[in-house]
Formats: sequence, C-alpha cells, structure tokens
Amino acid sequence: MSCSLRPVGHAHRARLEQLTRATGLFRAEEVATAVELLDESLQGDEDYQFLGAFDGDHLVGYACWGPTPGTTATSDLYWIVVDRERQNTGVGSQLLREVEHRLRANGRRLVVVETSSRADYGPTRGFYETRGYARTATIPGYYAPGDDLVIFTKDLTNGDLAGAAP
Repeated sequence: MSCSLRPVGHAHRARLEQLTRATGLFRAEEVATAVELLDESLQGDEDYQFLGAFDGDHLVGYACWGPTPGTTATSDLYWIVVDRERQNTGVGSQLLREVEHRLRANGRRLVVVETSSRADYGPTRGFYETRGYARTATIPGYYAPGDDLVIFTKDLTNGDLAGAAP
C-alpha cells in the first residue's frame, strides 16, 4: 500500500502520540519523548526531522531522524512507527526509503538505528536487517536488565565509509 508522504504538523500531534502508544512497544516516557521531539521540530529545531505517511488526511505512520552531534555526516534514525493495522503493508519501507533518499540528497553518509533486544522487537530488527542494515553493536542491559541495546548501521556512500577523513 502506498501512502502520500509529507511533513507531520501541529494538527497531527495527538495522532502521532496515539500511533506511538498503540504499538505496544514503547514505555510511557518513550512515547512522551516522541511527542517532545515533534514539538521541538515544529518550533524550528532542525535536529529533528519528521515525515508522515498519510492515507488521505489520516496519519498512519511516521519517521523521525536527525544529524548525530559530533560526527561528520552521520544521522540517527530515531523512530519509524506504523499503525498496527498497516504494518507489513509497505508503509514502513516507504518511509525508510524516503528518509534514506533525503539523507543521501543532504550529503549524509551513515545512518544509525538503536533498538531493543527484547523478543517483541524481533520484527523490528528483521525489518532493518532485510533492508541492508548491519547489526554493528550490542550493549548488554542498556535499557534494563536483560534488555540490550542493539545498534544497526547503514552505509549510504556505496561502501566508501573507510575513505579518507575530511
């Protein structure tokens, strides 16, 4: 299913919160963080970019990303959230392709994704792996005992990450 992609605005704030909460994956403080990042973005903070997937005027998914401080052209992909009823329909893939396209167009070279090792995040890890992301690090017990941080990365430079430093 193809959606129209466009910025997430003030009118979508409650729906973004609802979508994030409804996944059943995120703790209350994580849901609050997603909304806080949207608020910062809407106030002009360019550290956080949001892109929504819409079915008509209805927000069915979103992505949030931004530059990684202290790096040369590395970006963090903070969130991809898709309505539970729309998961496995291509909405997440459509969002990810567009985010990667925008990052490349802006000269970004590396994407970093952080996720959880919990069993319920298995589909999330699989999503990134099947789209060319490499599992590059694990930090045991990062989120909580038994809940490791799993870091995925993707080279957007066609394999030239080891090239000369600027």
